[in-house]
Amino acid sequence: MKMRGNLGALALIVIGVLALAINLGLIEVDFAQLLRTWWPLLLILIGIGMFLTPGTTDRRPRD
Repeated sequence: MKMRGNLGALALIVIGVLALAINLGLIEVDFAQLLRTWWPLLLILIGIGMFLTPGTTDRRPRD
C-alpha cells in the first residue's frame, strides 16, 4: 500500500470539501485566525506524515 499517495489524495479531498462548503455558505471560517492559532498543528501533521511514509531508500531488489 502506498501511503504517501493516499495521504495526498485524502488531503486534497478534505481541502476541496471544505472550500466548497465555504463557497456555498454552509460554514463560516476565518482562515487568518485559524492559521494564527493552529499553525503548529500543521508542523505536527507534516512530521507524522513523514514518519509514517516509507522512505525511498528501499533495499529490496526490484522486479
